[in-house]
Amino acid sequence: MAWRAAQDLPEGAYVNLGIGIPTLTSGFVPKTREVIFHSENGVLGMGGPPKPGEEDEELTDAGKNLTTLVTGGCYVHHADAFLMIRGGHLDVSLLGAFEVSEKGDLANWTTEDTEFPPGVGGAMDLAVGAKEIRVLMEHTDKKGQPRIKFRCSYPLTAAGVVKRIYTNYAVIDVTPAGLMVAEMVPGMTLETLQAMTEPRLQLAPGCKDMMQPARAA
Repeated sequence: MAWRAAQDLPEGAYVNLGIGIPTLTSGFVPKTREVIFHSENGVLGMGGPPKPGEEDEELTDAGKNLTTLVTGGCYVHHADAFLMIRGGHLDVSLLGAFEVSEKGDLANWTTEDTEFPPGVGGAMDLAVGAKEIRVLMEHTDKKGQPRIKFRCSYPLTAAGVVKRIYTNYAVIDVTPAGLMVAEMVPGMTLETLQAMTEPRLQLAPGCKDMMQPARAA
């Protein structure tokens, strides 16, 4: 999912990476493309994961994973990182989610499980501050129930903000005409994908297999 999402990031884009799978994305951007990664804890110009022996314990992403800086990258104050978000300076934010509705509603901050306290972090700011929200998440939950729903059952982070969903089975666009399947993993059929999805899915013109290279670069 992280590899696939990385391929869609345009040259020169300022991109926030949310906690979880999205933080892996910085390691998969094509080497010929410049993307400036932002982390809400105060990093601008974040690189991929460090190589063994090159770890800096004081340089982490929003999920507390060790990361790196690209040439010209910098630390910024936590407040400045949020000014970038709230000021509309981010082109894309890649976020994890518990659920996404057919209208692009996002639920990613609590499942209301008392054993797992909620952690909104910067999600609400990102959901309304970034110019485009794309979600990376498993297509179903641990019980096999759909995460893409008619209406979110969990409290919303923001309404109508998600434009594209990357799952372990497909790439799906949220459009005024409904959910459009742009890509599916090899061997997947629309009927099988639909059985794992509440809202109606439609095949986008030119829908193709989602082919990850044997070794992503």
